[in-house]
Amino acid sequence: MRGRALLAVAVALVVLAVALTRLSANQYYYFAAYVIFQYVVLATAWNILGGYTGYVNFGSAGFFALGAYTAAILIKAFPVPFPVLLLAAGTVGGLLGLSLGYLTLRLRGVFFSIATLALAVVLQTLIVNWEYAGGSRGIYTMRPATVLFFDNYVEFLFVVMLILALGALATARWIEHSRLGRGLAAIRDNEEAAECMGVPTLRLKLVAATVSGALMGIAGAPFPYYVTYMEPASTFNLDYAVNSLAMPMIGGATTWVGPLLGAVLLGTAQQIATVTISSALNLLIVGVVLVAFVILAPDGIIGLVRRRRGGRHA
Repeated sequence: MRGRALLAVAVALVVLAVALTRLSANQYYYFAAYVIFQYVVLATAWNILGGYTGYVNFGSAGFFALGAYTAAILIKAFPVPFPVLLLAAGTVGGLLGLSLGYLTLRLRGVFFSIATLALAVVLQTLIVNWEYAGGSRGIYTMRPATVLFFDNYVEFLFVVMLILALGALATARWIEHSRLGRGLAAIRDNEEAAECMGVPTLRLKLVAATVSGALMGIAGAPFPYYVTYMEPASTFNLDYAVNSLAMPMIGGATTWVGPLLGAVLLGTAQQIATVTISSALNLLIVGVVLVAFVILAPDGIIGLVRRRRGGRHA
């Protein structure tokens, strides 16, 4: 019954978003909301491997950028429909996650994290030296002149990213309440004990890495149309890796709601800072808030709420 209620809420949100595009609002609001929804997808994707499983991934920017460049290259080569871009970016991201997982998920702790960080550097180097993808000069993408049911493409991207965010959250919620989620939680709590109990740890980690990579790739697919010009330095920006990690930790990394809370709160603060002060403050905001939560609420907002509820019942 609860699942049906959440589905009804999701449909209502999409209908409301479409209705909002009929208003004569400042286009920046759609751009800002797009970024926040994009971070919901990235934070949720990171959380499937980093929060549920306990394997901290510093390579989020690489997966995101790979999805973006997959879409940009397809747009350049063929007149590809938008759903195909999403499917292709998700497939490439998922395959990269599977491959990386197979090679590195036997590593633990800081060694796995360093391997994922190295992956992003390797991918950026490959793109910089790939002339067809624009190399270090970057690549331009022309938005379609018209899009069905919408007055302009910015409004369309706003609704698309909302749908992707809802899909990512639905996926994370399903995993959390499934046998897969219970297996991932056992790995996070004590991997050796989980193996002794017969949990197929490597197989479950590979599934988590594949799903996480696919969602990050999908998050990058609309990016070429969003910015219309991409170059490696900005597409592989450290902001994506830092925010993808910080947002679930601030919201609460052991539940699907945590990344949503962290992405909405931190993403909104960053957008306000960008407009009122400077975008250069974004990483500073993330750093200060993350340090505060690590000290005061290491389990994030969700953990803080649970502790306070437990204290009242005691």
